Parts: sequence; structure tokens; C-alpha cells
Amino acid sequence: MKDSREDVGRSEGWLREFLRYGASTWTQFLPLVVGLLVIVLGSILTQWFAGRSGAESQDVVLYCAQDQVFAEPLLAEFARQTGIRVRPVFDSEAVKTAGLVNRLLAERARPVCDVFWGNEELRTRQLAEAGVLVSPDGWSAFGQRSRRLVINTNHWPPPGGAAWASTVTWTGLTNGVWAGRVSMAYPLFGTTATHLLALRQHWGQSNWLTWCRALVRTRPFIEEGNSQVVRRVARGEAWIGMTDSDDIAFGQREGLPVAALPIGPESLLIPNTVALVARPGGPTEAARRLYEWLQGPAVREELERVGALEPVGASGPVLRPAWPDLVRDLDAGLESLRDVFRR
Repeated sequence: MKDSREDVGRSEGWLREFLRYGASTWTQFLPLVVGLLVIVLGSILTQWFAGRSGAESQDVVLYCAQDQVFAEPLLAEFARQTGIRVRPVFDSEAVKTAGLVNRLLAERARPVCDVFWGNEELRTRQLAEAGVLVSPDGWSAFGQRSRRLVINTNHWPPPGGAAWASTVTWTGLTNGVWAGRVSMAYPLFGTTATHLLALRQHWGQSNWLTWCRALVRTRPFIEEGNSQVVRRVARGEAWIGMTDSDDIAFGQREGLPVAALPIGPESLLIPNTVALVARPGGPTEAARRLYEWLQGPAVREELERVGALEPVGASGPVLRPAWPDLVRDLDAGLESLRDVFRR
């Protein structure tokens, strides 16, 4: 029994000594072990974030005012050619470009968008002036549409005798012969707003306000968008409408009995625009590639083929706005439109 107790005592003493020595040794090597763990973990995280950043750099967020039906096939082709995924955000026809522009202005401090594809010029110039783009020249225009008067080919000339003939102009739409027979998109948004603001600059505030108020007195149909203008005219409910050339072309492809009247001195040419949005660290290479690709001839030719753009050529006399002044007076002009075209 005594030997057994002595053996146990010796074993316990050895264990205490081992633990004491082990604890002392581990205490000495602990900083080294922790350092190695930090290095290994840091390397793993660096590789993970690098891979994640590399994947994300191949994504481009696009705010797109071009019609979705025309834009999506082009963006798919860009992704096929480059391997860059485009994440588009489209607008609605009711607010058109203005909705995306207001979103870009609201996100200016923390931008989400990389590239903006606009369908008219004024709002892109507004973004440039507000510092949303990489520079005042950080955008480009390509192709064109035009503001047109649309008519129903089954009911033209409309009833009313010779009186209508001298009124088939933008200024003539206030003539009583058109009372209750004009269709237009709500003029606070889109190309309708841009066109009316260009007319304001061209005619002067007083003459323009007189025209706007006279137009309201004819009780025009106020539509949500330009495509609804074309459909209203196609149904014969309106005799004439203010719209865009691409909406007329789309209606014709659907077999609607509509046609565009010729461009005149009160018409407005409307290019598409593409812009690089200012972001911390500058645009990514993927964003630059999309920006350049959208300006290429293949995109313009395809948009012309489907009727989203018109072939660029001699158009005769049209409105030539002083764009810097139009941007400067944008808020005042919109306020006047809001006051006249109250809903």
C-alpha cells in the first residue's frame, strides 16, 4: 500500500511538472501561433475579397431609358461578346427619363449606377451640370428620333372642310377645328416636356404661355405616354397627336393605320445619349467598355432597323435649342407647365 501511494504521488508530481512546463512553453509560443493564424486568415480573406471584387468588376449597373424591348437584346449581345454582365434598371413610360434622372440626382452622394443610357438630351445635360457624370463632357449622343405629329390614315383629311389645312402645324393645334381631337402625353416628363420647353425658348415665355393655355382650352386628351397617343389616334378618337417617331414606327409594325406628318421648323430632333456616372475611384473598365460599345455603329444600326431610331440625314429646318440656357431655365419652365397643365 505504501509503495502504491508513493507511485501515485510520483505520478501526480510528474503530471504537475509537465503541465507547469507545458503551460510555460505554450505561453512563450502563443504570440507566434497567433501571428501565424492572422497571416493565414488574412491571406484567405484577401483571396476571397479579390475574387469577389474581380467578379463584381465584371458587372455593370445600367440605368436605361431606351425601351426595354429594344435594349435587352443589345445588352445580351454585349454580355455574349465581353463576358460582362449588365444589370439594367428600366424606367416607366409615364415618367420616362425624368424618373431615372431624379434617382441619379438622389443617389449622387452614394452612386449605384455605372452607366446611364438616356433617350433624350436635356436630362443628360442636366446630370452633367449637376456633377453626376464623370465630367461635364462625360457623355455622348448618338442616333436620332424626332418629335412628330401623327395622323390616322383612314380619317385624313379629317372632317371640317378647308379650315383644317392651314392648322396642321404645332402652332395651329390651338385652332378650334381641333377642339377635343388632339392627343398628347402629359408634358411634365419625357420628350414631350423637352419639346415644349424648347418651344418656350424659341417663342419666348409670353407667346409660349398663350399657346399652352389656348391648347388646354381645346380639351386635348392627356395620355400617360407617347405610345398611348399613337393608339388614341389609331382608334380615331383623336384626329392628330403629338408623339415621337419611334412610337409611330412601332404602331405601324403592329398594323395600326397611322402615319407621321413631315418634320417642320417646330419639330425637335432627339438623340439617344450614353454617360459614365461619377463614382469613387472612377469608372470601372467594364463600365467604360459598355459606354464605348453603346456608341458603336452596330448599336445604332440595330436601333434604326427596329425603328427605335431614325436614319440620320438631312431633316430640313428644325428647332436648335440653346441647351445651356434650357438647362438653366429647366425648373422655371417645368413650373410653368405644371401650372398650365394641372391634373
